[in-house]
Amino acid sequence: MKIILTGGGTAGHVTPHLAIIPRLLKDGHELHYLGTENGMEAGIIQAVEGVTYHAIPAGKLRRYHDWQNVKDLGRTLSGVRESRALIRSIQPDVVFSKGGFVGLPVVVAAGLSRVPSIIHESDMTSGLANRLSLPFAKALLTTFPETAKAVGRKGVFVGAPIREALLKGDRRRGLAAFGFTDSKPVLLVMGGSSGAQAINLALRGALDELTECFQVLHICGNGNTMDLYERHPGYVQEEYLNDEMADALACADVVVSRAGSNSICELLALRKPALLIPYPTAASRGDQEVNAESFERRGFSRVLEQNDLTSETLVKRIIEVYHDRGELIECMNREPVVNGSDRIVECIYRYAAKK
Repeated sequence: MKIILTGGGTAGHVTPHLAIIPRLLKDGHELHYLGTENGMEAGIIQAVEGVTYHAIPAGKLRRYHDWQNVKDLGRTLSGVRESRALIRSIQPDVVFSKGGFVGLPVVVAAGLSRVPSIIHESDMTSGLANRLSLPFAKALLTTFPETAKAVGRKGVFVGAPIREALLKGDRRRGLAAFGFTDSKPVLLVMGGSSGAQAINLALRGALDELTECFQVLHICGNGNTMDLYERHPGYVQEEYLNDEMADALACADVVVSRAGSNSICELLALRKPALLIPYPTAASRGDQEVNAESFERRGFSRVLEQNDLTSETLVKRIIEVYHDRGELIECMNREPVVNGSDRIVECIYRYAAKK
């Protein structure tokens, strides 16, 4: 078959594709990816052998009034037009979108071209791009069963796609890669694909105290490393990890993370005790706070709201999570691992067969 993939804007709309692409390629299908020219998706997907990348225009979707909305509407319409041209040229059997603003024009174009498309929603509540895309799609695949129920007849619960590579990390290899030893537990801190300045600031203000107890691996986001801390004993900073991420997670004893659904579902699959610092509702649509609340309620993680984040509260809560790690792991062990990768591929094949 010929399959078009799309999604972008943040790593959460792109990296889940890495969980299903190997399976699709192994089955012998021709894969095309539609994304923006300079977006994060371009850098990630163009490095994947066997996938043909096509750049299209796309406008950012804002939830507030801004004169840029008019210009971005024009970009979105241009994206629909160019996506339709590519669809006519490629003649795909199905389109799979992971969401984000670049996915909207592709799904709309597929609907107008009578090509079946399906969307995957990571979070408990659907993002704006997926809500706008849904009338043109055959189904919305969801990470949470509650989301599928809320969507109605188009909702299909499949779980989160987990990259197989993440499940094959090695602790010894991770310790060696970052210059760590078995002398102290490892604290992994990550703020999302672009980093999180509030977390970076609080962490660096607490380094002296934290490195007394932990070896700290800090994934701080592109352009956020600081020479001042390069030689701080027990502290390693990296802008972004790709192939090394599996080993980094394998050697981590405690994780501090944002609460994007893809990230926390991976932590659950790996049974990693975590302190979640969700992106605040005041600066987002509130999906991360809902995700974090769900994980804390089920006993998988602890939560620290960003409004309460200081160097002092960060240290206190990290130590609490480390002390409670046995209880958190026990709760996670009672939860069956639902890897949505195979279910997503099955849905892609099923809806393609209905073309």
